[in-house]
Amino acid sequence: MDDHGLNPDGTIAREGSLQQVQAAFAPVVEAARERIAGTFGPDRLHGAYLYGSVPRGTAVPGVSDLDVQLALHREPTEADRADARAVEAALDRALPQIDGVGILLTSTGVLLSELERYDLGFFVACLCTPLFGPDLAERLPGYRPTSLLARETNGDLALLLPGWRARAARGEDPGLLARNVGRRLVRTGFTLVMPRWGGWTSDLDRSAELFARSYPERAEQMRLAVRVGRSATPAPGDLDVLVEGLAPWLAAEYTAVHGTKTPR
Repeated sequence: MDDHGLNPDGTIAREGSLQQVQAAFAPVVEAARERIAGTFGPDRLHGAYLYGSVPRGTAVPGVSDLDVQLALHREPTEADRADARAVEAALDRALPQIDGVGILLTSTGVLLSELERYDLGFFVACLCTPLFGPDLAERLPGYRPTSLLARETNGDLALLLPGWRARAARGEDPGLLARNVGRRLVRTGFTLVMPRWGGWTSDLDRSAELFARSYPERAEQMRLAVRVGRSATPAPGDLDVLVEGLAPWLAAEYTAVHGTKTPR
C-alpha cells in the first residue's frame, strides 16, 4: 500500500468525513448532533467534532464506541462535565449500534494555543471531523510528518507508566486499561517511525507493521499491543508484557529519537 495519507502539498490529509459514515451509524451521528446542540447551546459551544472509527467509516455495529470532541468558548466547568456525562449516558442507552460514548471538553483557547499547536491543534485539524459549528482547522497550519509532530503528540509515554502500573495493581477495569494501553503503545510506536516513513495512518495493523520494519525485534510485542487494543478480555499476562516489557523500552527509544514533549 503506497497511500501515505498526505495532501498533494505533502501535508497530512484530514482523515474521516461525514460522507464516510456507514448507513448503520447515520442515526448515531444525527442523535449526537441533536443532543449535543440541545444540551450545550451556542452560548457555551463553539463547535463539535467526531473522531475515531465512526467518521473513518470503519466502525463495527454493537462494538465500536462514539468519540466526540467539543470546543467550548471558555474553560470547561463542573457543570459542563456533568452535562457531557449525561449526554454520554443518554446516547449510549438510546443507540444499540455503539458500545459507549466518550466526550472530550476543551476550550477553543487551548485548542488554538501555541503550546498545543502540534498536539491538540493537530488532533482537531487532522484527526477530527466537524459535526457542526465553525471549523477550527481553518485557523491552524498544515501539518507534516516531522519529528516535532512526533515529539508533541506522543513524547510523554514515560509519564504515563506510573499511572498504568498503579491502575493495574488496583485491578481497575483491566479490560479497559489494557485496551487503552495497547492502543497508546501502537500509536506511539507508529509516530516513532512516522518521520522516517513520511506519512500518517491511524490504522492499528498498518501502524504496527510500519513500526516492525524498523524494529523487527519488537514486532511481536507491537502486534500483541494491537490485539490487546481491540480485545474486551485480554489474556492473563498480556498487560504485564506491554507495561513492563514494551512500554519502558519504547519510552526510552522515543526520547532518544525525538526528545520529550513540552511540559504542560
